[in-house]
Amino acid sequence: MRKWLPMMILAAAQFVMVLDSSVMNVAISQIVEDLDTSIQGVQTAITLYTLVMAAFMLLGAKLGDMIGRNRAFAIGLGIYGVGSLTTALSPNLAVLLVGWSGIEGFGAVLVVPAIAALTAATYEGRDRALAFALLGGIAAIAVAAGPLIGGWVTTEFTWRYVFAAETVVVIAILLLRGQIARAPAAERRPQLDLVGVALSSAGLGLAVFAILRSSVWGLVQPRTPPEIDGTEITPLGFSPVPFLVLAGLGLLWAFVAWEGRRRRRGEDELLNPALLRIEQLRAGLSTLVGQQLVLMGSFFVIPVYLQVVLGLDAFETGKRLLPLSVAMLVFALLGPRIAGRRSPRTVAQIGLIAVSVGAIVMLATLDVRLNDTGFKVALALIGAGAGLLASQLGNVIMSSVAPTQTSEAGGLQGTAQNLGSSLGTAIVGAVLLASLATGFSERVADNPAIPPAARQTIAANVEEGIDIVPVAAVEQAGIDGGLTPEQASALSDDYGEAQLEALRLALGTVALAALLSLWLTRRLPGADAVDSAAPRLS
Repeated sequence: MRKWLPMMILAAAQFVMVLDSSVMNVAISQIVEDLDTSIQGVQTAITLYTLVMAAFMLLGAKLGDMIGRNRAFAIGLGIYGVGSLTTALSPNLAVLLVGWSGIEGFGAVLVVPAIAALTAATYEGRDRALAFALLGGIAAIAVAAGPLIGGWVTTEFTWRYVFAAETVVVIAILLLRGQIARAPAAERRPQLDLVGVALSSAGLGLAVFAILRSSVWGLVQPRTPPEIDGTEITPLGFSPVPFLVLAGLGLLWAFVAWEGRRRRRGEDELLNPALLRIEQLRAGLSTLVGQQLVLMGSFFVIPVYLQVVLGLDAFETGKRLLPLSVAMLVFALLGPRIAGRRSPRTVAQIGLIAVSVGAIVMLATLDVRLNDTGFKVALALIGAGAGLLASQLGNVIMSSVAPTQTSEAGGLQGTAQNLGSSLGTAIVGAVLLASLATGFSERVADNPAIPPAARQTIAANVEEGIDIVPVAAVEQAGIDGGLTPEQASALSDDYGEAQLEALRLALGTVALAALLSLWLTRRLPGADAVDSAAPRLS
C-alpha cells in the first residue's frame, strides 16, 4: 500500500476540490437565511467560483512550472484552506465572496494542474492508467456525494461545518504531502507572460461567464437580459450571451496568436501552442468537454426531478443518487482493465453509449411517481458510463505530452472540465426552461377551464421568464391571483404536465449530447495504445 499512499493523498485533494460546488448548491436556502442575503447573491458566489477556476487555470499551471509542482500543490492547498476557513466563518455575503469565490478559487487553480502533474510523475504505465482512473472516479463521486454530504450536514447541523471540515482535511494533506514524489523541475525557471495571462483569462472568463448567465439572460432569445439605466441590453434583439461568447473566442484567438509570436521570438509563453497540435491531447480534451457536459447536464436534471417533482429534500436526493455514485467508482476502476484488452477509444465510446441509454431509460420511466426500478437502472447506466469515461481521459491527456509539459496539460485539463461543466448546466438548463415555458403557455392557452383574462396574464408573465417550482406552489399562486380552487387546480395540472415534458426533453438532450460526443472520440488511442494496459495493484 506504500506505493498507493501518494495516490490516496492526491485523491483526497481531488475530492475536496470537486466537492465544494455541489455542497454549496444544496445549502443555498440555509446560507440565504444565515447571511441575511438573497438566492441571487449566493448564485453569484457559485458563478464567480467557477469563473475564477476557468479563467486562471492556465496561469495556475504556469506558476507550477515556475515554482515547482510540489510547491504549487502545497501553496495552493494552503490558500484553499484559508479560503475554506474564511467561508466557514463568513458573517455576510461579502466575506463569503472573498473566501469561497476568491481565495478558494485561486487556491484551486494551483492545486488542480499540480494533481495531474504529480500523478503523472509518480506513476507509469499500468499504474498511471489506474491512478488517473481513480482520480476520475473520485471526482465524479464528489459531484454525486455533494448533495448527500451537504444535505445531511446542512439539515442536521450547519453548512459551515462542511467548509470547516475541508480545512481540517487540507491540513492533513499538507502534513502528508512529503509522501508524494517530487515532480521533475523545468530545465530553467520560465518568465511569466503577463499579456498572455490577460488575454487567456479575459477570453475564458468572458466565454464561461456568458455561458453561466445564459439560464438567466437566455441562450439566444432574451429571457431576463441585463439592464443599464433601466434599458435592457439585447443586441439586434438577441440575448447578449452569444455576443459575449464570440468576444471571448476572439480574445482566445488573439491569445493563441500572441503565444505563437512569443515562441517564434524565443520568449517564454503561458501556453506552448504546439501542444494544441497534438492529436491525442486535442481528442482527450474535447472528449473531456463532452463528458463534463453530459455529466453536469444529468446532475442538473435529476435533482430537479427528485426535489421539485417528487418533493425530496437534499439528503433524500443524495441517497437516491447512490447507485450512480457506486457505479461511477466501480467502472472507473474497471476501465483501465477493459482498455488493456480493447482500447481507450472503445472504453470511452462504450461509456458514452451507456450514458445515452441510461438517459433514455430515465426519460421513458419519468413520472409524478417514482419508478424505483427504472430509476435505479438508469442511474447505474449513467454512472457506469461516466466512470468508464473518467477512467481514460486523464491518462490519455497526460500521456500525450512530455514529463516537463504535464503542468500545462493539467491546466488545459482543468480548463476543459470547467468549460464542459458550464456548457452542460447552461445548455440542458436552457432546454428545460424553454420547453417548460412553451409547453405551459400552449396548455394554458388551450385550457377552457382557465378564464381568458388569466390566460393573457399568464402568457405575458411566462414571456418574461419562468421558474422551476413545485406544482403546489403554482396552484397556490393561482389562488392568490384570484382564481377559484378548480381553476387553480387546472392551472397546476397544466404546469405539472409541461414540467414532466420539459424534464423528458432535457434528458433527451443529455442522451443526444452523449451520442454526438462519440464523434469526439475518433482520435483517442486505438487498439495499439500501450499505456492503458490492465492495471496491477501490487
